[in-house]
Amino acid sequence: MRTPSEIAEITPKSAYQNRRQFMAAAAATAGVAAFAGERFLRPEQAVEAATKLTTAKSQLSLQGVEPTAYKDITSYNNFYEFGTAKSDPSENAQHFKTYPWNVKVSGLVKQPKTFSIDQLLKLRPQEERIYRFRCVEGWSMVVPWAGYSLSEFIKECDPLPSAKFVQFLTLNDPSQMPGMREANIGWPYSEGLRMDEAMHPLTLLTFGIYGETLPNQDGAPVRLIVPWKYGFKSAKSIAQVKFLDKMPHTTWNDLAANEYGFYSNVNPEVDHPRWSQKTERVIGAPIWKQRQPTLMFNGYADQVASLYKGMDLRKNY
Repeated sequence: MRTPSEIAEITPKSAYQNRRQFMAAAAATAGVAAFAGERFLRPEQAVEAATKLTTAKSQLSLQGVEPTAYKDITSYNNFYEFGTAKSDPSENAQHFKTYPWNVKVSGLVKQPKTFSIDQLLKLRPQEERIYRFRCVEGWSMVVPWAGYSLSEFIKECDPLPSAKFVQFLTLNDPSQMPGMREANIGWPYSEGLRMDEAMHPLTLLTFGIYGETLPNQDGAPVRLIVPWKYGFKSAKSIAQVKFLDKMPHTTWNDLAANEYGFYSNVNPEVDHPRWSQKTERVIGAPIWKQRQPTLMFNGYADQVASLYKGMDLRKNY
């Protein structure tokens, strides 16, 4: 079975404008500026429509790097619900219905809640965050995401003090996600974070790339980005969020715990059982720049290393 994944050049708007089968849009709210004030488009209306997001620059963005070209970010994906080949998501997700969309919150909270995508989009102002993205398979990208810190959403969920972990579950709908009928990996897809990881300001609740709403194949309409961890930790198309007092079961850790640890922090000193993690292949880079050293915590060590003080990162990989 293949491993999970997710893929550095800001290209001019003209270089990526005539692409896309994204069928969704956003609300014309304080956090979102829609074309002509239009709301999310229904799937039957949206063919090549994308909605602009109003974003502010973030101090948490990488400086002096070029993001990966839009065409690479949207055509080189791992999203097993739509197939296991890298091109499958972009080919098979074009009719995925992302509106209406709700995210249900349950578990150790004051009371269960349900947030619509419209509510989530206007919950906080959107920021552009240019982050490194490193796949466990040994390739990387730099992506200009749009969203706000997950901690802002968690505050609205009112978790109880006993909540120590957060679990994220992807939509479970084989009728729309053909890959679910082909790969039996225990649906729905599940991922999780320790509460302090989830509350870290770098952890991003994500609604877009390149200043526009997420394409279906990249986890529309809402996904997670945890830039210091391998890509499979960043759950896509989130439909449920659960607050728990114990470490949740997660998809790849359940399938192969010796290969995909619960923490899965990017660490060049801890190899995958079947390949080295010391270097990575940069998607879209010129051939002479494609191979580069992997950075501890994907380059975010100064910000996040304190989260793991005293932990054996070879055991808690």
